[in-house]
Amino acid sequence: MSDEHAQNDATLDANAHEGTTPESDREVGVSAAGAEAAGARETGETGETGETAQAGEAPTSRTHPMSRGLSRRGMFALFGGGVAGAAIGAAGTAAMMGATGQDAAHDPSLSYPFYGAHQAGIITPAQDRMHFAAFDVAADLSREELIELLQDWTYAASRITQGLEVSVSGAFGGDPYMPPDDTGEAVGISPAGLTVTFGFGRSLFVTAAGEDRFGLMAQMPDDFTDMPKMKNDFIDRDQSDGDICIQACSNDPQVAVHAIRNLTRIAFGRAQLRWSQLGFGRTSSTSTAQHTPRNLFGQKDGTMNLHAEEPELIDEHVWIASPEGADSAWAVGGSYLVARRINMTIEVWDGVQLGEQERVTGRDKRDGAPLSGGTEFSEPDFTAVGEDGQLMIDERSHVARVHPSNNDGIRMLRRGYNFVDGNDAQGRLNAGLFFIAFVNKPERFAKVHQNMARDDLFIEYLKTTSSSVFLVPPGMRDGEFAGQQLFDA
Repeated sequence: MSDEHAQNDATLDANAHEGTTPESDREVGVSAAGAEAAGARETGETGETGETAQAGEAPTSRTHPMSRGLSRRGMFALFGGGVAGAAIGAAGTAAMMGATGQDAAHDPSLSYPFYGAHQAGIITPAQDRMHFAAFDVAADLSREELIELLQDWTYAASRITQGLEVSVSGAFGGDPYMPPDDTGEAVGISPAGLTVTFGFGRSLFVTAAGEDRFGLMAQMPDDFTDMPKMKNDFIDRDQSDGDICIQACSNDPQVAVHAIRNLTRIAFGRAQLRWSQLGFGRTSSTSTAQHTPRNLFGQKDGTMNLHAEEPELIDEHVWIASPEGADSAWAVGGSYLVARRINMTIEVWDGVQLGEQERVTGRDKRDGAPLSGGTEFSEPDFTAVGEDGQLMIDERSHVARVHPSNNDGIRMLRRGYNFVDGNDAQGRLNAGLFFIAFVNKPERFAKVHQNMARDDLFIEYLKTTSSSVFLVPPGMRDGEFAGQQLFDA
């Protein structure tokens, strides 16, 4: 354990309230966050943490010593970097619409395991809200300092996903003459199903100039490739890519924003927020227990999405199984996250006749059934002909261009969200779909979207303004940090 972590442990232990996890708990595999949550439930102190689903078995890895608290630098960031976190997400803050998680349809005590074989927030049942953030690490950051940042982030994330504050002293229990460790806005309404998912950009492995800043270039899989330019791409590079991404999803928008806000504070001086995006209203279901949602075009979205209850298909299309590259075996069990911000020409679409809207998508707008007949989940028949002798599903319709049968069987797990970020100078909504997909190779995603971009009728109504690819490391055991497998390789 580093001196910084040891000194901070002493500080936390001196201020710890009853129920703080003893070191012996860590020796038997109980996380500090989990033990504290259990203690709080037993004593009735918080009532914020509900039942937790069983975590999957985590992969074996050499364990770095993890303290029960933030590093000294992480604590200093909380004390001195609060202003940096105040401006995050300015582009879409108004879109939160003041929701505070009191909707009876969502249980604020719902929690998901943070540790496991795979990171949470992928096949987890898609929550209703999202705050996605990309960071660039400081130019002078060392490899050891990068590891320390990931340790600090992991510690904080392991707590807030269980309804706890980022540290033991939290929002109200610290020194009254110092800024509180936690900003406090999620107290009483979390975790609300919060998941925090970490991913690494190509620039963390090697910069555009070819610099290997952290000695990770040899561990970058050969199939970690950039996304090729698509027909409807109008990419803002300042709102794309990044060294590290964090996806925070919750059924309460304030809980998701709290996660990114506080992780940004912890990173002060070590990593800077590059861009972020708020999302509402999931546009896909990742569990068969969820209904198919609608996007801002009013269409059912993600009908053919993969679900957690289809493990064989998830293994085939989502999890990395055999990465290319001599030193990339560490990535097995991870996935690639593709994020694309797709603006919709809402006002144009709203003036299109219903029949034309259905021809463009290839599906009935009311129930989502393919125009060849059946129900929402019926397989489309791309050879079916109507009474007029024409194909019932246009060859250039969206369902035809992206269907697995027309893309070498490629499928992906979608986890996108709607967004509305105000309006432009002409009064048109700045709105659309923040498209997120998890695949085991970026080139598989690229193949489907190049097929779509070539002549999909939908393209006329879409404009992609941001595009990023991140490698999401495998899950971790209690005591490990996010991406530890990479640094141990």
